[in-house]
Amino acid sequence: MNKFNFRFVLKTLGFLLIIESIFMMTATVTSFYYEEDCSDAMLLSSVITIISGVFFRIFGTENFQSPIGKRESFLVVTLSWLIMSAFGMLPFYLSGAIPDISNAYFETVSGFTTTGSSILLNIDEMPYGLLFWRCMTQWIGGMGIIVFALALLPMIGGNASALYDAETTGIVHERFQPRVTQIAKRIWGVYITITAILCFLLWLGPMNLFDSVCHAMSTMATGGYSTKQASIAYWNSPYLEYIISLFMFIGGTNFALIYFVFKGVPKRLFRDEEFRWYAVIVGIFVIALASMLFFTKQMANPEQAFRTSLFQVISTITTTGFATADYTTWGAFYTFALCLLMIFCACAGSTSGGIKIVRIIVLFKNAINEFKRQVHPNAILPVRLNGQVVSIEIVTKILAFIFLYLGIIVVSLLVLSLSGMGFEESVGSALTCMGNVGPGLGETGPSGHFADVPTFSKWYLCFLMVTGRLELFTVLSLFMPAFWRR
Repeated sequence: MNKFNFRFVLKTLGFLLIIESIFMMTATVTSFYYEEDCSDAMLLSSVITIISGVFFRIFGTENFQSPIGKRESFLVVTLSWLIMSAFGMLPFYLSGAIPDISNAYFETVSGFTTTGSSILLNIDEMPYGLLFWRCMTQWIGGMGIIVFALALLPMIGGNASALYDAETTGIVHERFQPRVTQIAKRIWGVYITITAILCFLLWLGPMNLFDSVCHAMSTMATGGYSTKQASIAYWNSPYLEYIISLFMFIGGTNFALIYFVFKGVPKRLFRDEEFRWYAVIVGIFVIALASMLFFTKQMANPEQAFRTSLFQVISTITTTGFATADYTTWGAFYTFALCLLMIFCACAGSTSGGIKIVRIIVLFKNAINEFKRQVHPNAILPVRLNGQVVSIEIVTKILAFIFLYLGIIVVSLLVLSLSGMGFEESVGSALTCMGNVGPGLGETGPSGHFADVPTFSKWYLCFLMVTGRLELFTVLSLFMPAFWRR
């Protein structure tokens, strides 16, 4: 194995910090526009970030070694989320809006990983500049920090494909013909376009322009940060709920397939097996929950029952985390059903977190084949996805992924319980942070917050959010002794 290329790691992290400082400056301009007291703190944060980025770049360029492998890629991708969150928390911390480092880092990691869990108790009173930056962290993290860097940097140095694969881990990638940098540009082009369309549609409703921009970024990132403590329920608008439901659903769809829709080839989307499962699962859960809410007389209006179920099911399965109602008050069945959606989540290649439906499909088909092999032990029964055979290696990797995913959740229950959290809160927090969903259960539910979570638990949940966002292997590989051996 070649010598570890730390210069490449520093160079790339420096480039990412420079990008972050530019985005941070847009939030600073917003703060100055509204003449807020936090403007100076935000400007200072931007300056600190860009100076640090330039320093990293200069130090990393000296005696730069271009060849890189998966080790460097895994380290860059993992550190990018951790370090960008560390600098991203500066506006909250230096302005005094979130004076505790643990809370500031938790809020920022939750943003960049598009989790949406929050420690804030007075979102309505937060300065506009900080609210804008808070939602922007989700928008940046939604499509992926490294993917964005590749879109802007034609020659990032080294193996750009390795970085792309480390960032967008999964069992399949909907590949384009051009090289990786072109893929990143096209995906981000689609992402920006849909965000702009949603912003305009929200502006046509009861939201002002500022709220429209912030919620468009949070929705397309499937993040869930709002400018109001009551989230979308603040506006009490069926129009907003239907529009946001539609775009959350889009955010949970593979963006590579959406690109082909923009190119005038929608059949690529509707022929995709994962997308069809995604649509069917959403439909089944919406009909089931709406019917029960109506027939149990929890909601007398059938349209309201349908709209509320539609919004909450899509918000949960796409790991957005917006809320128009507190589902934990509906009953145990509803809570359990939505917890299932937290585990399944939406499509690979989307901005959502969780296991992803494509893995559930392969696991299900492999289980069916095992039953068939009991009757026909000599039969060759490959798992097929979209008509293509899924290799044994990929099936094995999926089994390992799901084992690790569920195993980490079980271990997390023990860790969080030992740290002083209640059982319900531990379950909800482990599920929601691992799946990057947002609201949990109990005091961390849709009507609650994470402010009272013990300090140790907040740092542990930050680890879960990053691990879940990068789909386990990229982060956990760093803990393997063999990873660091030459």
